[in-house]
Amino acid sequence: MTTTQVRVLQEYSALEYILLGDLCDLLDEPGDKTTTKWLIAILDALLETLPREFDLEEQDGYLSEVTDGRPYWSTKIEGLRCEHEKLFAKLQMLREELVQQSSFTRIAREVRTELRDWIDRLIDHEHRETGLLQESVNLDIGGESG
Repeated sequence: MTTTQVRVLQEYSALEYILLGDLCDLLDEPGDKTTTKWLIAILDALLETLPREFDLEEQDGYLSEVTDGRPYWSTKIEGLRCEHEKLFAKLQMLREELVQQSSFTRIAREVRTELRDWIDRLIDHEHRETGLLQESVNLDIGGESG
């Protein structure tokens, strides 16, 4: 990955972090038309940012720096890569649910719970990506046993 690609990926990650923080803040607000409007706006921004971030991560081969040295981890890595599509599809579905809702009570209960769960899944996904990279680097530094 080039220096420019790394910089752009960092910018996407920073924007994603800000949007997720804003989303969490809004999920703590009472459900009304204004809150729903802002939730949709944030989801739109995430739906624009995430595919760009995912595409950039996959441009030179998703986690290729890991698979180059450990091709036997390809199943783990492919599982993480497939999660990109699932996370994006779920976020699109949640956005559509918000747009179609007439009941703010349901938004407050069900969609908000699903959004919190989605945030947790995204964070877990990113932690597993980072963990895999760190484990690979640690094995490179310390030597691989077995």
